Amino acid sequence: MNSNPANTTNPSGQGAAGEGVSAAAPAASPTFSPLYQQIKGLITQSLESGEWKPGEIIPSEVELAARYKVSQGTVRKAIDELAADNLLVRRQGKGTFVATHNEDRAQFRFLRLLADDGAEHPHVSRLLECRRLRASADIARQLDLKPADPVVLIKRLLQFDGEVTVLDEIWLPGAVFRGLTLERLSEYKGPLYAMFETEFGTRMIRATEKIRAVAAEPAVADLLHVPAGFPLLSVERVSYTYGDRPVEVRRGWYVTTGYYYQNDLS
Repeated sequence: MNSNPANTTNPSGQGAAGEGVSAAAPAASPTFSPLYQQIKGLITQSLESGEWKPGEIIPSEVELAARYKVSQGTVRKAIDELAADNLLVRRQGKGTFVATHNEDRAQFRFLRLLADDGAEHPHVSRLLECRRLRASADIARQLDLKPADPVVLIKRLLQFDGEVTVLDEIWLPGAVFRGLTLERLSEYKGPLYAMFETEFGTRMIRATEKIRAVAAEPAVADLLHVPAGFPLLSVERVSYTYGDRPVEVRRGWYVTTGYYYQNDLS
């Protein structure tokens, strides 16, 4: 029996002490999660904990079925969804591997700029700065931080076919990216997201973007070698890691002369 009088009501809907008490809300119906979704969640937990690192092979479907005491078909369905989510990669005749940003196929997953001929042209990154500062209210809100928490700001240019095409401002939570410096960035030869993954244990899983047309402000125009007021594509992105935690705010300005931004919807 509940001995707390605050939880006791009389037929008139008044509390025992005479205070008004709202009628209890109906109990929420239990939610049903298919078994393969539960297995998907368990595998994702292992990925997040680092049990299987990026680029490593994971146990076979048979081994995972035995581990979780489910059928191989249930495991297969869970892995199919994780592969569709770009968390795992199936390789014919070799097995299933943890996806990594070091793979060539991942290079253009988050960089959607294509030449008018539809080709994915290689690009060169030129770093402008990397410094620690206090988060503005806007950046803090998007990164789920407190205002004035430490963040890292990276500015860089991307050149396609020798032409400056993209200016990026990248904001990262300072507590996650301790030790990230311009020198360290300059020494790393792979993709930026691959560095975040291998050296800071932070894998970008998904992102949301806002895209709009803007006129180039003088400072941006100068860096992109275009006249002030030149039409640019503005792409504002928030990237998330496991657990849907925001770990990057990116603001990019794109020169789309000879290029277009492609987004695949499904």
